[in-house]
Amino acid sequence: MIIQRVVLNSRPGKNGVPVAENFRLEESTIADAIQAGQVRVRTLYLSVDPYMRCRMNEDTGSDYLLPWQLSEVADGGGIGVVEESKHDSFAKGDFVMSFNWPWQTVAILDGSLLQKLIPQLVNGRLSYFLGAAGITGLTALLGIKEKGHVAVGANQTMVVSGAAGACGSLAGQIGRLEGCSRVVGIAGTDEKCSILVQEMGFDAAINYKKGNVAEQLREFCPGGVDVYFDNVGGDISDTVISQMNQNSHIILCGQISQYNKDVPYPPPLSPDIEKIRKERNITRERFLVLNYMDKQEASVLQLCQWIQEGKLKVRETVVEGLANIGAAFQSMMSGGNIGKQIVSVSK
Repeated sequence: MIIQRVVLNSRPGKNGVPVAENFRLEESTIADAIQAGQVRVRTLYLSVDPYMRCRMNEDTGSDYLLPWQLSEVADGGGIGVVEESKHDSFAKGDFVMSFNWPWQTVAILDGSLLQKLIPQLVNGRLSYFLGAAGITGLTALLGIKEKGHVAVGANQTMVVSGAAGACGSLAGQIGRLEGCSRVVGIAGTDEKCSILVQEMGFDAAINYKKGNVAEQLREFCPGGVDVYFDNVGGDISDTVISQMNQNSHIILCGQISQYNKDVPYPPPLSPDIEKIRKERNITRERFLVLNYMDKQEASVLQLCQWIQEGKLKVRETVVEGLANIGAAFQSMMSGGNIGKQIVSVSK
């Protein structure tokens, strides 16, 4: 069977900025027949995520992420529909998901690696299982629960950097649902800031490309910062940490400002900021959602319930066509998206 697939065409280098041309669309073939335990699936949606930047390097810098190989098919979170099954758990027409879905139009996968999806849980929006009801939502929810120490009635203020991104836009809302009394986002355009406040319920949002971020933080967080959901690192995080309270908490989710630099993860803080962190007893522990997968099922159900009740607003940036996944990746890494970046492969 002839298929289309996307392979890693070139590496941007550890300090390089990814471009669409780092990926290449090509024709390939898969077997016409499947073996026992296998499932043939047609790809519907693929997820494009910041962590994938690390997989473009020969060394990902992580013991749980494998690098993509040159001229080999890329992979990540994906959703598809079963066309043929020789696995007892799946039948033709089932919707399924995998965290290691190949970037190709049709694939033959080991059924044991697939998870069956129930569209009704997300009001029929299957792509949500790659975002708000998937690993992105889990990262936001479990990060807040495990590292944020949020308590109802504690009058806590949360700040979220990268707040208009896939994880940040959910984290701010979840922080409120879990008990934060004030939520402030940091984003890169006026449009993003407006969406955060008017649509997603943030109390305020700061455009870090305009004005003085430190002054605006003091205005919007007069009692200081108790919880910081950190998606970006760098200068913005230094500014937030400088205004954090005694015994406050940093949820170290991502450091997208550092992903095109050859630095360790998590990047060390500058001596001045590290001194503040220690003096104020601010926690800053690496958070990896995969360490909490025993809580996955209950957490996904909670996320789905919030979606169904309209308490969790979801934004997606959807790009049509497998051929455009490289451009989607470049756009996502440049911060041009609002919400989750999804590629729709076929209808």
